[in-house]
Amino acid sequence: MEVKNFAIVGVGGFVAPRHLKAIKETGNRLLSAYDRCDSVGVLDSYFPQAAFFTEQELWDRHNTLLKSRGISIDYLSVCTPNYLHDAHTRYGLRLGADVICEKPVVLNPWNVDALQRVEQETGHNAYTILQLRLHPSVVALRKKVQEGPKDKVYDVDLTYITSRGNWYYSSWKGDVHKSGGIATNIGVHFYDMLCWIFGPVKRNIVHVMSHDRVAGFLELQQARVRYFLSINVEHIPTEIAEKGQRTYRTIFVDGASFEFSAGFTELHTLSYEKILQGEGFRIDEARTCIEIVHDIRNAQPVGLVGDYHPMAKYPQTQHPFGW
Repeated sequence: MEVKNFAIVGVGGFVAPRHLKAIKETGNRLLSAYDRCDSVGVLDSYFPQAAFFTEQELWDRHNTLLKSRGISIDYLSVCTPNYLHDAHTRYGLRLGADVICEKPVVLNPWNVDALQRVEQETGHNAYTILQLRLHPSVVALRKKVQEGPKDKVYDVDLTYITSRGNWYYSSWKGDVHKSGGIATNIGVHFYDMLCWIFGPVKRNIVHVMSHDRVAGFLELQQARVRYFLSINVEHIPTEIAEKGQRTYRTIFVDGASFEFSAGFTELHTLSYEKILQGEGFRIDEARTCIEIVHDIRNAQPVGLVGDYHPMAKYPQTQHPFGW
């Protein structure tokens, strides 16, 4: 397969190493990288020869200069904060590249429509990372549901606690206008996975929502989903916390544990392989999960009524900065 030229924006971010690894492992090369932060020594492990910039204007000038010399940038990888995904995807398309954007591809459903118009204008494609759709266990569960009774409705409990320190609230992730809030920042790929397996949304109810958690109920075509998402370490079950673990992720389907932890970090490379083969997930495929998190973000929580996740009863905590 022909070697492709990549650029990356947000190379200093948390998820960028997975993209760098995917570019390397698929046999391609990184020509240029940009991040406002200069803590990007990770480049030495993958592409030490890549040009790096801390100012977007200079990065853009370099990319344009490459293009004028007949050196095309075939793909732009977008690993920036959530609220910048839209703008940087537009930049890549207008640069003449296809774009691989981290989730969530945008924060609002109408932004998907606008990006599709830019795709049409430029003749280039934008893809998003929906890596859980590629996990063997997820694929197997979807196959089981599709081959099972069409009128069967499954009971699903999703719990995801990924502890974050006080730094979180000083970063863009703690700003709902930039991250989209807890549901968007840590839950969007789970909502996508569940809809991919069990079908479209019929009802979306939020029970509890605050700075450190969100709990609610999703009625899907073939599932009743109770979910609890949190960044509060105090929500980690005691037996897990005693082992020193700060993350807890479980999904139960009809009372049986659904395990998909193994192989989680290798899915970005597989996502890149699919994209390079023309089989990647286009941005319209993320529309449903973007609609879900948008609706959650703008919902009025109903409180502890109806069918709520047991952990929704945890007492509310004060914002660490008193906000």
